[in-house]
Amino acid sequence: MRRLKATISYDGTLFAGYQVQPGERTVQLELENVLTKMHKGEKVKITASGRTDARVHATGQVIHFDTTLTIPVDRYKKALNVQLPRDIRVLAVEEVAADFHARYSVSGKQYRYIWNCEEQQSPFRRHYSVETNGLKPNVEDMQAAANYIVGTHDFSCFCAANTSVVDKVRTVQSLSFSWQGEELHMVIEGNGFLYNMVRIIAGTLWEVGIGKREVKDLEGIVASMDRGRAGKTAPAHGLYLEKVFY
Repeated sequence: MRRLKATISYDGTLFAGYQVQPGERTVQLELENVLTKMHKGEKVKITASGRTDARVHATGQVIHFDTTLTIPVDRYKKALNVQLPRDIRVLAVEEVAADFHARYSVSGKQYRYIWNCEEQQSPFRRHYSVETNGLKPNVEDMQAAANYIVGTHDFSCFCAANTSVVDKVRTVQSLSFSWQGEELHMVIEGNGFLYNMVRIIAGTLWEVGIGKREVKDLEGIVASMDRGRAGKTAPAHGLYLEKVFY
């Protein structure tokens, strides 16, 4: 028995999310179906670094699975990709120690959020960036507000109310903005993220950028630990799981 670690990328547009759900098309289901075929019908369970919601994308998701097959590790990527649908690609496969765990061994993650600020968004970007109808925010204000988020805090204010997680203390190591053409990119890195945390942060900072909130409001929002004080949850299709650190 070998344990393999795979880095994968997927277009979340046509998925109900990463995790298996009854009657739904999911990333986990597609991967496990292919692995089960490769193992002659023996069920193979995969474990990911974390779940992603419907329409959320990944450019660097990480999974692990155990296999009895003797396929050389350098051939595993091709063996998977020739059978997977085109909206999932395996980028790399490596053999790891038996105690490696795609979820519990994580030391940090990096996410990217993208707004498209063109007056007319390209139809080819509609599933991969959030349309603002030409509205361009004050990025300097967004960055100044983001400085209140960087650090170690109880992030209850940026967590979906229906979560079962009790400990909501996390560390955000960096949060920055940059223009790439007419698209505004937000990149955030931390040691862990709560359910919908990145999307709520994105939605709240966007409201700062368009003048609906003051920069200084973020200090009180974080201190309040109250989800009702933060902004709206930004749309799922602008979010990318970009890197997982171990």
